[in-house]
Amino acid sequence: MMKNLLNSHIVRLFAALVAGAILGVWLKGGATLEHEVVISTDSDSVWTCSMHPQIRQNEPGNCPICGMELIPVPGRAVQGNARDPFVYTMSPEAAAMAKIQTSEVTYLRPTASIFLTGKVAVNEKRLRTITAHYGGRIEKLYVDFTGQQVKTGEKLATIYSPELMTAQQELLETAKNKALNTSLYEAARERLRLWKITKAQIDKVEETGEIVTAFDVYSDASGVVIDRKVTRGDHVVRGSPLFQIADLSEVWIVMDAYESDLPWIGLGSQVTFSVASLPGKRYRSEVTFIDPVVQQQTRTASIRVEVQNADLELKLDMFVNAQISSNATDKALLVPQTAVLWTGKRSVVYADVSVAEMPAYEMREVVLGRRAGDQYEILSGVKEGEQIVTQGAFAVDAAAQLSGNFSMMNRPENGQIQHSTPENRGNPTQGHSH
Repeated sequence: MMKNLLNSHIVRLFAALVAGAILGVWLKGGATLEHEVVISTDSDSVWTCSMHPQIRQNEPGNCPICGMELIPVPGRAVQGNARDPFVYTMSPEAAAMAKIQTSEVTYLRPTASIFLTGKVAVNEKRLRTITAHYGGRIEKLYVDFTGQQVKTGEKLATIYSPELMTAQQELLETAKNKALNTSLYEAARERLRLWKITKAQIDKVEETGEIVTAFDVYSDASGVVIDRKVTRGDHVVRGSPLFQIADLSEVWIVMDAYESDLPWIGLGSQVTFSVASLPGKRYRSEVTFIDPVVQQQTRTASIRVEVQNADLELKLDMFVNAQISSNATDKALLVPQTAVLWTGKRSVVYADVSVAEMPAYEMREVVLGRRAGDQYEILSGVKEGEQIVTQGAFAVDAAAQLSGNFSMMNRPENGQIQHSTPENRGNPTQGHSH
């Protein structure tokens, strides 16, 4: 009887303690989520919850908030009497599992290969427009389609021109009295010459006294007719364009380069390109022009190359795939692309500051220069000879963030990052900022 009564009192006391604990947690629930809950930290080993990193205790167990099993927290490097939030220390086993690899920062001569696309275009320096030098009507066309080959001096069209008939009549009238008024006579001949009437044609009109009603238009360039602007029967005025003729024995390759590629492209840069219609054939030339204006919509600038095309293999508007190889004249501090982590506003690398057998990695904010293939130029943040993480940097950063260290997504509010250095690592109050 007494034994049952004693057990009943013990059960009631235990229930009251549990209820009090639950009530205390319920009343202080908001503070539990916002502040670090330290159950015990006397031991060097610390365990935390992956969902609630504010939970810390010195032995395994379950999270008092969500009930998940706690995981061990990797250590952080100690700087003097204070932990350095920029240096993350992990066990050799963890470093091996993360497959972390490092390489030395060195000065090298940057090289880059820029891949661009473009098309074949007319060399504008070899483009001619044939215009009407006098008004009239197109009586005949000897060039009936675009793409037709013409030569210098070849007949293109015949124009019936009342203006020419009037000018010839004036010539014949002034020729009768040219001894008395030579200036009028010469002016009548000059007018016809300005209209591209040849001296032989003018002399023939003067000798025969017959007025020619239509004159022929001749080509003053050799090439391909790429635009025919008139048809038979059209009326034209002086200055009207009739044909566009392009000499395609030399063409342009016009490509678009992004802003980030422009530092590697200069006048004289070597270019190789190919076209789909001629597989296996490579053309070589060099950059002859870089557009000084970047297009607002595409953020690209036009790059131009001139290439010989005597056999007319390259057709206008063909697509080309080009490669520009560039070698810098000066050496630069280079790191592999895989070493750099981005947040959008800044870039971060992890430097190897391991001591003895314990791997340790320090977060460094760096200023990037040009991209050279699979490497980046570093303007500040690391020095020659330092070892940086080139494989596994993201794993280090994620583990550092979980342990409460600064990471690429977690930095001081003032934006100034104080890095420890071999000189100040023993003094936590000193550092240098970038």
